Amino acid sequence: MFNFNDNFKDYDSVTIKNELLAGLTTSLALMPECIAFAIVAHLSPLVGLYTAAIICLITAILGGRPGLISGAAGSVAVVSVALVVNYGVEYLFLAVILMGIIQILVGYFKLAKFIRLVPQPVVYGFLNGLAIIIFLSQFNQFKTAAGAWLSGTLLIIMLILVGISAAIMYFLPRFTNKVPSGLVAIVVVAVINFVFMLNTKTIGDIASISSGLPSFHIPMVPLTFESLAIVLPYAILMASVGLIETLLTVNVVDEMTNTRGRANRESIGQGVANLLCGFFQGMGGCAMVGQTMVNLESGGLKRLSGVIAGISIFVIIIFGSSIVDIIPMAALVGVMFIVAINTFKWSSWRMLKHVPRVDQAVMVIVTVVTVVLNNLAIAVLIGVIISALNMAWEGSKRVSVVPSFDEKNNVQYYEIKGPLFFASTANFKLAFDFNLNADVVVINFLNSRIVDQSAIVAIDEVSNRYREKGIKVLLSHLSSDCYELLDGANEFMEVDILENPYYRIPSNELD
Repeated sequence: MFNFNDNFKDYDSVTIKNELLAGLTTSLALMPECIAFAIVAHLSPLVGLYTAAIICLITAILGGRPGLISGAAGSVAVVSVALVVNYGVEYLFLAVILMGIIQILVGYFKLAKFIRLVPQPVVYGFLNGLAIIIFLSQFNQFKTAAGAWLSGTLLIIMLILVGISAAIMYFLPRFTNKVPSGLVAIVVVAVINFVFMLNTKTIGDIASISSGLPSFHIPMVPLTFESLAIVLPYAILMASVGLIETLLTVNVVDEMTNTRGRANRESIGQGVANLLCGFFQGMGGCAMVGQTMVNLESGGLKRLSGVIAGISIFVIIIFGSSIVDIIPMAALVGVMFIVAINTFKWSSWRMLKHVPRVDQAVMVIVTVVTVVLNNLAIAVLIGVIISALNMAWEGSKRVSVVPSFDEKNNVQYYEIKGPLFFASTANFKLAFDFNLNADVVVINFLNSRIVDQSAIVAIDEVSNRYREKGIKVLLSHLSSDCYELLDGANEFMEVDILENPYYRIPSNELD
């Protein structure tokens, strides 16, 4: 299925250097958030790190979008909280395994293509909302362990270090792209903190990450229908949330790099990664927009950066925890502030007054729902539903029926224009005159299509009303897919299809 000769080709020394540095930078950006998301899901911080390392490594190798970074994402963590609290972590591991299987099936049956149905205003709203979430979430680092806001000297130190980190992230790329600005920002702030022995929060203050590699573990859950009934709804929701966020991120990376990822392959890669996570005590995850932006801005455009990021997390867990522990959270906050600013689609707001009002509303609603509910899947679903309803409404207004009468043969013709589907059937049925004096009614679909069952039922209702008055109904100029729809409904419909619709009916064919 996968051609690895295409995955790691065209690597020169400069590309390898950029990928290595980008991967290292991305690993440092992944760790604090994955630890935080594990805590949100009432799990050990190591579960978040194991998840980040496994998913990042596997999706970088098997996925369909080079440069994409995946890990223990907040959207999946939020969905899984209730399962962990009510049933325990072992049920979560089983849910993650099923989540992976579902995602593999989505990719195998090529269902990921339906992400194309997500309109551009929804994508903009998704990105803007996510950028706001990333930005606001960094303010948690301005609190003490007890939850109180920093003040006095501690606040001043935090602000200075964040300012230095953000300034390096923002200005360094204007002078050189040979080294990732995020990595430079982290190293410089860490050195300043070490030299001046500043009293500021570090990664080590959040949680100890020193441990070994995760071991293979079969979830200790009874294999019964009762257990499956508990776990399966969570698995479906986790798989859906993860794929929506992942595939939207794939689209974002496609736009940024002017290349095209493979959505179905990415779905399979995500599924394999989550399947392994379930067997190696992981919490499940998906693509992470913020860390993906860090990777891209650091020069990680190929698969190697993701591989390095995943391996680096494992190395840090085993050997380098003491080094990572001294990295100030201020350094990462500054990096993520700039990432959030760059993630926000500022151009979408500048063009807001130039797009249809429904698109304006969709973008704003998706942004607000994403921020308020902190749930990307629900926000995207709401945006898609609003856009779909608007499209259906606009389509319903495009259907028209043009009548004409053949007095010689006593035939009433109706030419249908526009798609006939559930939203347009009401106007369709109102356009017919059921009191006319004719022998035959011919409904011409040359400039129309019969789209769904509602359209078939509407045609059947019109035909029955004419039939009750002794008037024969014929359909003409049907496309092949319309023929198939009507053929499938022939058991409950009595409409005749005109065999040769490309001329008006001679009188001898009306009998």
